[in-house]
Amino acid sequence: MLWAIALGVTFVVTLRAGAHALILRGLRAPRVPHQRTPIDFGLQAQSLRLPVTAGKFLFAWFVPVPGALKSPTVVLMHGWGGNASLMLPAVAPLHAAGFSVLLLDARCHGESDDEPFTSLPRFAQDIEAGLDWLHLQPQVDGTRLALIGHSVGAAAALLSATRRADLRAVVSLSAFAHPREVMRRFLTEVHLPYPVLGWYVLRHVQRVIGAHFDDIAPIHSMPKARCPVLLVHGCDDAVVPFSDAQRLHAAGRAGTVECIAIESGHDPSASTDAYLPQLIGFLQQSFLSQERNHASPDHPVFR
Repeated sequence: MLWAIALGVTFVVTLRAGAHALILRGLRAPRVPHQRTPIDFGLQAQSLRLPVTAGKFLFAWFVPVPGALKSPTVVLMHGWGGNASLMLPAVAPLHAAGFSVLLLDARCHGESDDEPFTSLPRFAQDIEAGLDWLHLQPQVDGTRLALIGHSVGAAAALLSATRRADLRAVVSLSAFAHPREVMRRFLTEVHLPYPVLGWYVLRHVQRVIGAHFDDIAPIHSMPKARCPVLLVHGCDDAVVPFSDAQRLHAAGRAGTVECIAIESGHDPSASTDAYLPQLIGFLQQSFLSQERNHASPDHPVFR
């Protein structure tokens, strides 16, 4: 009898471990190679390997403003299954406006190191590793740093904005409001019934990433963001509905959030001409406001 019980327990444990492995494999982001480099855009960039955690490294490109001392700097973070090369079209306009730019590959993406899994919190860790590196660079003004993220990269940027006092602005491109809603839509697409199996998948994912969805949801990050936020979202986004941007805008603190609706789907890169001038103006105004706050004792620093 005991051997039968032991065999049954072993079978259940093995089955559960196999199910967990299948869940992680099914949710794993595809690793897409870089399709372009800064040289293709006429940019001179430094290729970097930045330490992030536990001996892991991130691949990055740093595009400094030539000859500039203490330049404002923008960190670009791609979305799920993307890489730094997909953010390259935004670099030249930012560079022309006087911003140095750091483009990151998140772990498990592009040329960065691998992990058993990646997640929204790990995207935020990778962003913050980039910010920490920038503070060590003599040509970077550590008091004028900003983030631009796409999709989960935008959600991670908003999460970082709740815990970093060195950020002066965040631009969110196509961020979702809540990861649980994203996961529920995914489960529907793969025909996995939520009441039967879906709830277990979501619970396991939260256990693996070490965070509850509510604690990392952009809808809850917005009111805690310690800097101004610009939301850019496509009206025709079939992946994350435009209503998510409206909810995020409503959740932010009054006077600190702007929203731009563009004629685009989930990938806004084809519509950059429609929003880049406003995006650059937003960054410039955010940095200028910070300088004025430091210069005048009558205006509290936005922290």
